[in-house]
Amino acid sequence: MDTDSYIRSLLVANPLRESILRSVIEAIQLPAGSSGLDAGCGIGLQCLLLAEAVGFSGHVTGLDQASGLLNCGEELVKEAGLSQRISFQKGDVTTLPFDNHTFDWAWSADCIGYAPLEPLPLLKELSRVVKPGGIVAISGWSSENLLPGYPRLEARLRAISGGLAPFIHGKKPETHFLRALGWFRDIGLKEPRVKTFADGFYAPLSYEIRAALTDLIEMRWPDAERELSSDDLSEFQRLCLPDSPDFILNLSDYYAFFTHTLFWGYVAG
Repeated sequence: MDTDSYIRSLLVANPLRESILRSVIEAIQLPAGSSGLDAGCGIGLQCLLLAEAVGFSGHVTGLDQASGLLNCGEELVKEAGLSQRISFQKGDVTTLPFDNHTFDWAWSADCIGYAPLEPLPLLKELSRVVKPGGIVAISGWSSENLLPGYPRLEARLRAISGGLAPFIHGKKPETHFLRALGWFRDIGLKEPRVKTFADGFYAPLSYEIRAALTDLIEMRWPDAERELSSDDLSEFQRLCLPDSPDFILNLSDYYAFFTHTLFWGYVAG
């Protein structure tokens, strides 16, 4: 996916995710006036929520390796009037360009545990740049139910290559995102904990939520045509293609939900 398409996808998805991510961030109770890092920040949508959580005297640094995403983030932050409270820096989460104990906390969403990289070194890098007693938190999309009334088809879709994302087939079980509690313990973070959040949407859907759900369905199962049986493929095309008269979002009793899981702990010292 090119940068412009990816940015569009992030913006379209935001109405679906903003509320739940605000709840996730509230759960870790970032101190007012604190300074923190959003590692793998993309276009900075979560930087806005993090800045909201730490208040007027706090500061958020967003880091990403894609200049195009950072440029977009700077524009969004400028439009929001938060340029004094949010800044961006280009860099790689594998080797963070910050000194030890720079931040009061570090956050990363849909990044550590999602990429094909080993998660433990990435989590160690996050904890390295956080002051003793500070918070390290990672979170990610963990499940969804988008096809109410069709559990068999949805189960088959979850089992195809695209449906497994971001939990890549062939990964060691202990590197699966939902095993992150063990990573926190392995690197010595204190009081590791986990919480899963859920949110749902039902008909009638607003234009923004309908667009976000349509985009999500298209993103989740891009390889369905290659991996489903002919019968399942026919049902998938009937229910999941926006041009179909039976597109599932047209149901008057449509309901979908998804979950987002948060892991967090504290740097020793």
